[in-house]
Amino acid sequence: MATLFHHPLCPFSRKIRLMLGEKKFSVDYVEERPWERRLDFLMLNPSGEVPVLEGESGAIAGHYPIAEWLEEKGGATPLMPSGGLERAELRRIVAWFDDKFHKEVGQLITYEKIDRRFMRKENGGGTPDIETVRVGISNLKIHMEYISYLLEQRDWLAGSQFGLADLTAAAHLSCLDYTGDIYWQDWAIAREWYARLKSRPSFRPLLADNIAGMPPATHYTNLDF
Repeated sequence: MATLFHHPLCPFSRKIRLMLGEKKFSVDYVEERPWERRLDFLMLNPSGEVPVLEGESGAIAGHYPIAEWLEEKGGATPLMPSGGLERAELRRIVAWFDDKFHKEVGQLITYEKIDRRFMRKENGGGTPDIETVRVGISNLKIHMEYISYLLEQRDWLAGSQFGLADLTAAAHLSCLDYTGDIYWQDWAIAREWYARLKSRPSFRPLLADNIAGMPPATHYTNLDF
């Protein structure tokens, strides 16, 4: 059986975990703390980043190649259109969250609130920089407005069909939902969309995550939040 090396509050790892759940592919899960730079893990991925999917034929490093490989393998649920403008739009939304949202929001909040707590001081560990967190929360409002704008026109983020764009966005937002930094009462249409995703069977393993010393927000596991 294949093994996924991941970190619970890494949005890229969460995206792949959601894909595996949707496609009903079974793998073993190994939690990896990328900042520890473990030698055996670096042999799989010299960049030291998660996720990495290792199988009998070798390892696939990085969420983009893993996602492409999983989609090509097929599985229970197709997550990308076959081609054309629909596929291009889905890729655009995926890139929006993996690049822009992560840099402007997720990295500023999750890294400060979660990752730095477990890192050594010499590697950048310590208490959160509150000003950095505030910038991330301020930027989050802009992105929530954009999500709401898209959902006012579409059933799902990239169009009429559920797919990888929704899983990608949900993976990033779920990290902030864990820390309680999304005020869902301000974003009714986004909340309804997220509730649909949160209720899917593929989401259950994410709701079971619990970081030692920092439990999730009280509403995190509640499907009727």
